Amino acid sequence: MRAELTRRQSDPAPEGGPVKRRFPRPGALFSLAAAAVLLFAGAGSAAAKPTGGPAASAARQGASSSSAPATLSDGRTVDSPAAARTVQDYWTPERMKNAIPLDAPDPGTLPAGSADPAAAPTGEPGRIEPVAPTVPSQAVPRAPLITESAAVGKVFFTDPSDGKDHVCSGSALNSPSRQMVITAGSCVHGGKGKTWMTNWTYAPRYRSGDRPFGTYAAKQLRTFTAWMDSSAVSRDVGLVTTWPLNGTRLVDATGGQGLAWDYPKKVGITILDYPTDRNAGEIQQWCTDSTAQGYISGTIGVYCMFGGRASGGPWLQQFDDSTGIGYVNGVMSAIDCSGWNQSPYFDDGVKSMVDTQGSVT
Repeated sequence: MRAELTRRQSDPAPEGGPVKRRFPRPGALFSLAAAAVLLFAGAGSAAAKPTGGPAASAARQGASSSSAPATLSDGRTVDSPAAARTVQDYWTPERMKNAIPLDAPDPGTLPAGSADPAAAPTGEPGRIEPVAPTVPSQAVPRAPLITESAAVGKVFFTDPSDGKDHVCSGSALNSPSRQMVITAGSCVHGGKGKTWMTNWTYAPRYRSGDRPFGTYAAKQLRTFTAWMDSSAVSRDVGLVTTWPLNGTRLVDATGGQGLAWDYPKKVGITILDYPTDRNAGEIQQWCTDSTAQGYISGTIGVYCMFGGRASGGPWLQQFDDSTGIGYVNGVMSAIDCSGWNQSPYFDDGVKSMVDTQGSVT
């Protein structure tokens, strides 16, 4: 079954390709902002170098980040391959199937100052190149769906704030470690007044319970302190270093997305995600369009209508559906009442955080 392309009912059916969405005038975008109700929608070679300007503005407000070792729900640190296997064993098919997408917070309870000052390019656009897998999969071959990517998967974790198992989306990101996942900050830390998620694991190209590449347990989690301290949507980005699985690093097994930052706010992107309003979140979905200024300060938006429980999936520039890789230029964060999905704008602060976490092994 072909992965669904979300579109307006008034749009014509695609003929030979995806629908090209019609954008409202920029003024119309901002005129809707006051009425919009915002909800959370809840990785060349390993030494690839950026092609753009320096990450010199990491000290910009909200751009600092913090990390923590991955833990089990009982507080033990996931500090060995044996502990990583404990995480993998925890995630039975039944637990994965029953994991709950993150609840959308009440917009009225978002803390004051949760919107970071408007982000904008702080230098020349830059990129880190994606990379293809280097290790043949040991799994029984299963043909991917159209646009389905091995470098995109589901994220599973336990939220200490409610003690329940939850699910997000994420993507393998190329880095020197070849062990990193990029997702939403809300998928690694609960935000203001909360703490780090536990039992964290990543299942590449998950489909209806099938895990062709196995599951990769987290070793270290990282997100922006602006997300941790004030739930700033403009800094809702998370990075996770994973343990190798049977001696194989994540990006070696699945390939890794590249990274793009400081690009204009209007760019063509493809979103890959597991929204729960499409096949109950069991099959990777896609949407393609051009982005625009987001409703929330420091974000970009696109009209995809992925439901309010789709956090973490990558927003990819130059996605190649023959390889399943492109350049991550955003992650699924929020949705407003009119169907516009939102992502933090990727600036030098994101690049700096990726540089910091990318060498952790």
